Amino acid sequence: MERLDRAATDSEIAAMQALLRDAMESGAIGLSTGAAYPTAMPATTGEMAAVAEVMRGYGGVYASHIRDEGDRIREALDEAFEVGAAGDAPVVVSHHKLIGPKNHGRSVETLGHIAQAMQRQPIGLDCYPYTAGSTILRKDRLPMSSRVIVTRSVPHPEFAGQDLDDIAAAMGLSPEDAVDALQPAGAIYFLMDEKDVQRILAFPETMIGSDGLPHDCAPHPRLWGTFPRVLGHYCRDLGLFSLEQAVHKMTGLTARHFRLPGRGILSHGNFADITIFDAAAVADMATFAQPVARAKGIETVIVNGTIAWSGGESTGARAGAVIRRNDTSPA
Repeated sequence: MERLDRAATDSEIAAMQALLRDAMESGAIGLSTGAAYPTAMPATTGEMAAVAEVMRGYGGVYASHIRDEGDRIREALDEAFEVGAAGDAPVVVSHHKLIGPKNHGRSVETLGHIAQAMQRQPIGLDCYPYTAGSTILRKDRLPMSSRVIVTRSVPHPEFAGQDLDDIAAAMGLSPEDAVDALQPAGAIYFLMDEKDVQRILAFPETMIGSDGLPHDCAPHPRLWGTFPRVLGHYCRDLGLFSLEQAVHKMTGLTARHFRLPGRGILSHGNFADITIFDAAAVADMATFAQPVARAKGIETVIVNGTIAWSGGESTGARAGAVIRRNDTSPA
């Protein structure tokens, strides 16, 4: 598309369909959309559904960063379900959450809505274990956030890791004008409620996903801490679910929702992707103040049968591989 401030034309939709068809023929897992982002906001439900129709017959998955995670979240969920149905594809709601104080507590409603929709079509979702999210620096996130930390700024890299209010004061600007001065930039927004986070994490079909952004100078701690935080804080310390359930949410459930062949469970003939950890000691060490920090309690990581991490350091082995929808197990 030459312009991103409008919906796609018929010819542009046809071009996207051709690209998706080629990707599916090459073994792509499926299609993802992000209608919550400014460059994709003009896309209509019909446009996304028309592109998704290409997946029919391929067995692909539709992952959606839904259009609205605030006041109109039900409508945004329904849009995702409609697009998935158009492609005869299972839907994955990416990092489900409720943003802004007005919507705190609504996870009871949204999870009930998702559960009802699951009676009609296959749906999964993922969640990260924090009450703050992270994305590009946007003015529209400021009113609903109790705190904003800048994670990166191209013209002002010296401000990475600092609160936006402090940066604005140092620059002699309003927070809104500081957003303009820092662009392009990223940020962390404190805008969720802990009870919602726990409720979504505990939902049976919720996978654990980090949604980590490794390019940020001062990243959200979820990049380094998501999985150990679930195993340590939420599973062991809070007892939100059993250890077996926690591990399943990171492995087997993910492989099922994304239709990853030969992965996700320990079984004869499957790929040997294994993490050995101390359940009594595993813990996230990354914080918002010090976001880059190794977790405690991870002893060994095996990727495709090759030890990649052991004794507190990388072995240098790089046995990872691109996963395609039409892969077969190694047996």
